[in-house]
Amino acid sequence: MTAAKRFPDRDAIADVRSSTDGLEAGGELDETRRLAGRVMARREMGKLAFLDLVDRSGRVQLMCDTGRVGEIDVRLGDVVGVAGRPARSRRGEPSLMVDELTVLARNTSPLPDTFHGLTDQETRYRKRYLDLLMNEESRELFLLRARVVTAIRRFLDEDGFVEVETPVLQPRYGGAFAHPFVTHSNELETDLYLRIATELYLKRLIVGGLERVYEIGKDFRNESVSYKHQPEFTMLEWYEAYADFRDTMDRIETMLERVALEALGTTVVRFRGGEVDLKRPWKRLGFVESLEAHELWTRDEGELRAWLTERGVDTEADKDWAQLVDHAFGHFVEPSLLEPTIVYGHPVELSPFARVTDDDDETTERFEYFAAGMELGNAYTEINDADEQQRRFDEQSEHVEGVRGDPDYVEALSYGMPPTGGLGLGIDRLVMLMSGRETIRDVILFPALRPDPG
Repeated sequence: MTAAKRFPDRDAIADVRSSTDGLEAGGELDETRRLAGRVMARREMGKLAFLDLVDRSGRVQLMCDTGRVGEIDVRLGDVVGVAGRPARSRRGEPSLMVDELTVLARNTSPLPDTFHGLTDQETRYRKRYLDLLMNEESRELFLLRARVVTAIRRFLDEDGFVEVETPVLQPRYGGAFAHPFVTHSNELETDLYLRIATELYLKRLIVGGLERVYEIGKDFRNESVSYKHQPEFTMLEWYEAYADFRDTMDRIETMLERVALEALGTTVVRFRGGEVDLKRPWKRLGFVESLEAHELWTRDEGELRAWLTERGVDTEADKDWAQLVDHAFGHFVEPSLLEPTIVYGHPVELSPFARVTDDDDETTERFEYFAAGMELGNAYTEINDADEQQRRFDEQSEHVEGVRGDPDYVEALSYGMPPTGGLGLGIDRLVMLMSGRETIRDVILFPALRPDPG
């Protein structure tokens, strides 16, 4: 055996396994195939050594005759390249009869129990490379995530959207209610913010005439960490000129149905012991109606606070009616939305970038969409009047900490933005739903964690 720097022209293990489908036990094909991967098991039987080789596509047994290959100086975890003939063992196991074996990388650290895999959840998060190496379900999870993102891109590209990139470091942060991470540019002599949303830059591109744009990228919010929140997370945002929130409702239903079919082969997913069917059409529910069903709709701040307090909800952090009603919705309504549901018609106080409805200036053309009791995203018919947007900025900055105006964005609107429908989708939460994982840390390769006390 010799060391090597490369191993070209290799086959996928899954392809070699499938090539043996027509063989009887003990048979082999008269062809040579090349595989590379990691050795995850070893068994000896006289002059035969049996190795389990794993690559991204699967696992296969290697049958190594020491009389032909020589001494098998391979340890668990070593990366090897082999050449040989596809075969079936005497017990019918898909295998490769090895003629050549090359060690490509040595493992010098002891592996966890190769039978049970890596089971400590904290270690799986902190050492994701080891989790992926030991646990096939983890590899499949992140391959699923990649298929989901690919399917989203394909859907939007085919619908005429243009994928763009907007700044991660921004001189002003906006597009959401959130606390930013702050940094400083020595060269520019100014503070900058990690973006909390891509919204305001993407809408500048609508003003510029790109008409349909989207971005899949990282946003950052210096806030709470929970089963569905991380300080660094992945969002899709799209904006479509000459559309409104009704068009956007139809598009998100269609897209998620198609993404599920492409990534999973079905629209039915299992989450927290139940089934969720992403097939369209989804249930649609008015925001006011949803709170009325829980006897929680009122525009009187004192009355709403009293109702929530009577039901055991701590409202100390809620400074005004808008925060109270948002708290009421999140606490009582959202967990009950198990089937895919679009909730529309939010109060204007909760929606600084959404147009008001034609028949009620207290209600906006906004919707959020939910499944399995979890919000997946948010959408509007966008404000395209510069004066109205400036008034909303001013109003929000008086009532909500951290909300600031953006004069350049308002100026952009003054040049005329077409009627526009916009949407945000949490990619991590979507993957949680489609994979049945109950915490966002499971579906992020390298989640943010507290420092390791060890």
